[in-house]
Amino acid sequence: MNVASDVHSTILNGLMAREKVFRFKQFSVHNELSAMKVGTDGVLLGAWTDVSESCRILDIGTGTGLIALMAAQRCRAKIDAVEIDDLAASEADVNFKSSPWKERLTVINEDFISYAEKCRERYDTIISNPPFFVRSLECPDDKRTAARHTGSLSFEQLITGISKLLADDGNAYLITPNDAENAIDEIVAANSMHVINKTFVCPTVNSSPKRILWKISKSKGKLMIDELVIEIERHVYTDEYIKLTRDYYLNM
Repeated sequence: MNVASDVHSTILNGLMAREKVFRFKQFSVHNELSAMKVGTDGVLLGAWTDVSESCRILDIGTGTGLIALMAAQRCRAKIDAVEIDDLAASEADVNFKSSPWKERLTVINEDFISYAEKCRERYDTIISNPPFFVRSLECPDDKRTAARHTGSLSFEQLITGISKLLADDGNAYLITPNDAENAIDEIVAANSMHVINKTFVCPTVNSSPKRILWKISKSKGKLMIDELVIEIERHVYTDEYIKLTRDYYLNM
């Protein structure tokens, strides 16, 4: 991606002045221009995804580049990160170039549907924290709307695109709202793929699941279903969540 030097200067100077930077153990994420900020969903998906044997990774809707950076920390794969929004793509590019893994990280400023149609690459690992809130009212901020609502990229378009770009022996990893379970199951099956793992994510020990972490493959395997609880009480995290995220969070 070609990003003008003055854009980089504006991003870096502005972000440093406001200190709107999320700091992890091995990298930092400028968190100002992307519509979707660093949040629990992205950290969960980035930490949960298995990249131990990955060679080529695709991050769909990278936003700030968080998930791609988390993957880069744990493997030696080359990583492409697709982002439709110009400013978010520029911010991700800054974050990548500021990281220890800048040689392996590439931002592609393009909508995923177009990219999937023309791309000849096949990825052994595909990751996406996709837009959701299908039935919610749209945000007044158009960029935030595009990032959070399936109006810009439906689950069907996302999974169809994944089926085109995923290697035969590869795996795709998603996080979605819990109420999207039936829709995702149906779309995966319609694209001749298989759900290998569902992890239901509960905010607290006494709450129902709010998110699902998905592992999807072209190869059929035994479905594993489990649960992850984030907090015992406010700001008191479960051992499982600490173990999952401690390589990233500064205070874990």
